[in-house]
Amino acid sequence: IAIADRIKETSVRAIKEMQAMGIELYMLTGDNEATARAIAAETGLQHYKAEVLPEHKADFVKELQQRGQVVAMVGDGINDSTALATADVSIAMGKGSDIAMDVAKMTIISSDLTKIPQAIRLSKQTVATIKQNLFWAFIYNLIGIPLAAGILYPFNGFILNPMIAGAAMALSSVSVVSNSLRLRWKK
Repeated sequence: IAIADRIKETSVRAIKEMQAMGIELYMLTGDNEATARAIAAETGLQHYKAEVLPEHKADFVKELQQRGQVVAMVGDGINDSTALATADVSIAMGKGSDIAMDVAKMTIISSDLTKIPQAIRLSKQTVATIKQNLFWAFIYNLIGIPLAAGILYPFNGFILNPMIAGAAMALSSVSVVSNSLRLRWKK
């Protein structure tokens, strides 16, 4: 008699999506070699390690980091918590143990692995938005502060009215907030 959990179609889709993003995936499992090989084959994973003890998961994460790789660890159990704490980015699945969620830097509320590539995309878009906001704030300050300080006064007598400077500052804040709110519509 053999008993096996079915692999969710969403898990296979998530793995393919992350591979398409150029992410190198590894499966570390405490299961035996035959089970791990079958799961890897069914999901399209090229790299897997079977019969891995919890402390060896953390060692493997450190090994990848020593090779210069940025490591994200996804886990849901107590046996994943050490590796989650060691990884550069740690993601706990919401249906997992409390300790995994406490240690992880990010928690996916559901057990749907397709949320991981979505979270990665959203994180990248968030960083891009932060960089855009910093760029425009820098440009505003580069132009606005010297004008408000009266840099043009010796040349042409122009001095910036404080009300206009205040309005420009408010508009700058509105543009930063508006740019950030665009993230709400990202998928």
